[in-house]
Amino acid sequence: MNEGAASQSYGLQVAALAGVPAQVIRTAKKQLRALERNSAAQSPQGDLFDHRAAEPEELEEHPLLAALREIQPDELSPKDALEHLYRLKKLV
Repeated sequence: MNEGAASQSYGLQVAALAGVPAQVIRTAKKQLRALERNSAAQSPQGDLFDHRAAEPEELEEHPLLAALREIQPDELSPKDALEHLYRLKKLV
């Protein structure tokens, strides 16, 4: 089993298992193919879950992430950790 987005929808298969008549499934498959052809031709969309879609240098880092990277948790006293939490909360 692989985690992540599915490469296709299984709605029609589920509908068939649920007892939707075969003719309805065939008609839905034809409609789906037509929609997919039209959609892909008009506006191709990239994979929304592809982490490589945006290069890191193109993204502006949120100040909270920069502040988190500076913290060395193993070197903090409980009081220092609490102060860091309050400072980080102000950045949200």
